[in-house]
Amino acid sequence: MLKEKLKLVPNNPGCYLMKDESGNIIYVGKAKNLFKRVNSYFNKVQTGKTLALVNQIRDFDYIITNTEVECLILEINLIKKYSPKYNILLKDDKTYPYILLSNDKYPMLKIVRKKSRKNIKGKLFGPYPNVTSARNTVSMLNRIYPLRKCEKLKKDVCLYYHINECLGYCKYDIPEEKISEMTKEISDVLNGNYKVITTKLEEKMNSYSDALEYEKALDIKNMIDDIKSTINKQIIVSNTKYNFDVFGYYEKNNFLVIEVLNVRGGIILGKTHKIFEDVIDYSDVYFRYIIDYYEKHEITKEIVINDIIDKDILSSYLNTSAIIPVKGDIKKILNLANENALTISKEKVELIKRNNEEKELVKKELCDILNISKVDRIELFDNSHLFGTFYVAGLVVFDNLEPNKKEYRKYKISEGVKDDLAAMKEVVYRRYYRLLVENGTFPDVLMVDGGRNQVVVAKEIIDELHVPIKVIGLKKNDKHRTYSIINDTLEEIELSSSKLLLYLTKMQDEVHRFAITYHRNIKSKGSLSSLLENVKGIGEKRRKELLRKYSSIEKIKNADIDDLAKILTIEVAKDLKEYLNK
Repeated sequence: MLKEKLKLVPNNPGCYLMKDESGNIIYVGKAKNLFKRVNSYFNKVQTGKTLALVNQIRDFDYIITNTEVECLILEINLIKKYSPKYNILLKDDKTYPYILLSNDKYPMLKIVRKKSRKNIKGKLFGPYPNVTSARNTVSMLNRIYPLRKCEKLKKDVCLYYHINECLGYCKYDIPEEKISEMTKEISDVLNGNYKVITTKLEEKMNSYSDALEYEKALDIKNMIDDIKSTINKQIIVSNTKYNFDVFGYYEKNNFLVIEVLNVRGGIILGKTHKIFEDVIDYSDVYFRYIIDYYEKHEITKEIVINDIIDKDILSSYLNTSAIIPVKGDIKKILNLANENALTISKEKVELIKRNNEEKELVKKELCDILNISKVDRIELFDNSHLFGTFYVAGLVVFDNLEPNKKEYRKYKISEGVKDDLAAMKEVVYRRYYRLLVENGTFPDVLMVDGGRNQVVVAKEIIDELHVPIKVIGLKKNDKHRTYSIINDTLEEIELSSSKLLLYLTKMQDEVHRFAITYHRNIKSKGSLSSLLENVKGIGEKRRKELLRKYSSIEKIKNADIDDLAKILTIEVAKDLKEYLNK
C-alpha cells in the first residue's frame, strides 16, 4: 500500500507528514519536489535517526503549496501544531538584552529584553549575548553621563544628584542642548566609537590631577583602562557601519553547530552558538533556526548566511536582505563564524556523545529493573502543605533524563484535603484525566516520593483511568537518602548502580525544590492576591476583580455572600469566606 501511494505523490512543492502505526505525526518536512523528497526516504540507504524514522513510518500525507515561501510558512505552522517526535523543536532560546536610550524629555539608559521595536520608545543598541557586558556598559555610561536615573521624577534631588550622576531633572531646568549633547555621545559610544568617551575622560582625569585630587584622577584612569581593555577584546570586522548578523555552521555525524555573530557598526558585539543532535536534515534545521531566532530578536538590515539554504525565500519570509558572500570582508566574517562552529564542535560534541551514552546505559538499567521497553519520559510529584492545612503540589517532567521545565505544573489542592495520600490521589487524577481529555503525552514512568502506601494510591488512580503508566516509589533510608525502588507489585528493589541512583536522586531533589519553592512563594508573599490563589474557582480574572473592589482581607471577610457573588459563584464565595476565616 505504501509503495503504491509513493507512486502517486506529485512533483509540486509542499509539505509532507510522516505517520506511525497509531496515526501519530512523527515528522514534518518541506520540499521543492514532493515526489523526489518523499521517495528518497525509501529508495536510499539510511542511517542514524533517519533510519529510526523510516522504520516507524506506516503512512504519510502531503499538502501542495503554490510557492516555496508558502511551503516554509506551512511547515513552521505544522511543526508548532503537532510537535512531531523527529522534528527538532527550536523553542528554548532566550531573548538577548538590548541597551535602550529612551527618547523622553529627560532620557534614561537601561537594559531591556525586547524582540521588536513595537513597544519601544527610544533607540535600541545590541543585542548583547553577554548580559554582564551589557550591564557593565550601562553602569559605566550612567556614571559618566548624568542622565535621569529614577523611573518617575521625585519631588527633590536624590543621592544620584549629590554624587554627580544626575543633573537634578526633578528640581532644575536642564538645557535641551546639554541633554542632546549627552545622548549623541552615548549613541556614538554604543555604536563603537569609544574615542569620544576616552577623550572626555582624559580631560577630566587631567583636571583632577591639576587640582591635586589624585584619588579621583586614579579612578578615572582605571575607567579609561577598562574601556581600552574592552575595545582590545572586540574584533573589528569591516568598514560597514550598519548592523547585521552572521550565521555560521558546522555539521558532522548528525550533529549541527550553529554560530551567530552579532556585528554592530563594524564590530562584533557578541556571539552565541547552538548544538543540535540527531539531525535528519541539517539545512532545514539551519533554516528554521534563523527563522526562530528572529521571532525573539530584532531583525537586522542584513543577514549573512551560508549557501546551504535559499536566500531568496529567507529574504522574502523575514522581509530583509539575506546575502551569501563569495569574497571580501563579509565573506571573512562568515568564514570566522564557520570556524568558530567547527571549534565548538570539537570541544563540546564529544562531551555530549559521552553524556548521551551514559544516559542510555542508565535508561537501559531502569528498563531492566522495571521490565519495560522504554523510559523516555518520567514524571514526579511532590506535595507541600500550607500553614499546616492547605496543600499544594508540584509536578516535574524529565525527557531523556533531562528536566523539561516548560512541562512543569503547579497544583492547588482542594481545601478539604488533610493528608499527603489524599493530596497525591487528587493531583494524580487531575493530571492524567486532563491528559486523557486533551490527548496529551503520557509519561512512561510516574515516580512518587514514598513507599508502598504512596505507590498503592497512585496506581489506584492510574488503573482507574486505564492509562499505560508504570508507577514506582522512591524510598529513603533513615538518613533521608533514596536507596531503593518500590515497583507496582510493591516489591522493594535496592539500587546498586551509583549512576542510576545519582539520576533518580537528582530528579527527586528537583521535584522537592519545585514544590517547596511554590509553597514558600505563596507563604512569603502573605498578600491578598497570594491567598486568593489558594481558593479553587478563583482564577486570574476573578482575582483581579476582587482586588479592584476590595483592598484587604478584612473587607472580604466582612462582605456579604451576595455581594461577593456578584464576582464569584455562591459556592466559591462561601469557600472563600470559610478559607479566610480559618
